[in-house]
Amino acid sequence: MLNTEDMAQINPSILSADFARLAEEAQAVEGADWLHIDVMDNHFVPNLTLGLPVVESLRKATDTPLDCHLMIEDPDRWAPAYAEAGAGSVTFHAEAATAPIRLAREIRAQGARASMALRPATPIEPFEDLLPELDMILVMTVEPGFGGQAFLDVTLPKIRRTRELIARHGLPLWLQVDGGVSAATIERCAEAGADVFVAGSAVYGAEDPAAAVRGLREQAERAAAAARGAGTAG
Repeated sequence: MLNTEDMAQINPSILSADFARLAEEAQAVEGADWLHIDVMDNHFVPNLTLGLPVVESLRKATDTPLDCHLMIEDPDRWAPAYAEAGAGSVTFHAEAATAPIRLAREIRAQGARASMALRPATPIEPFEDLLPELDMILVMTVEPGFGGQAFLDVTLPKIRRTRELIARHGLPLWLQVDGGVSAATIERCAEAGADVFVAGSAVYGAEDPAAAVRGLREQAERAAAAARGAGTAG
């Protein structure tokens, strides 16, 4: 996957897709950078969704790499299995992991990108020393658990602070946002420093999901370029 200053990545969330037609829904967004899979266990969050068998099946049904977001208890035990099942990126929650450095290394050892997610109220600063062990940080822009929630503007300062920490250490980390991302909110996220965007209903609720992916990517890239231009001018 590309990770350039000018490239925004759009990851459609199948949480908003038709679960009875997952293979077709995955193929409907083949222009996307990743396919985002929300795994919930009804313990860490009050919802129950997909698990390892679905990830294994989707891996066979699409060429789009899989981005698994584990909203589960005990990710130290389960996360490496998702990498082994074919996920190209595996995200665990900082609030749930007991040994995040060891876990990130185990995920990487399975050949996947290691990512850590933060709930809206969880600050980034306590995890600064952990950043070199990761490939991506996910800043949740809604409370995890359900799709279709409204974007929380209060998370924008944290996105900016996270981008500043990444830049300060010169790290090649991707900065992902997830929750309420749409045509109305993606530009604010990009201006704040995000470069990977999870979009559920904004993609799968559109008449043409592939066109929605392209439109969101163009919006994000324009906003990021404008923000860089303003920073240079300043």
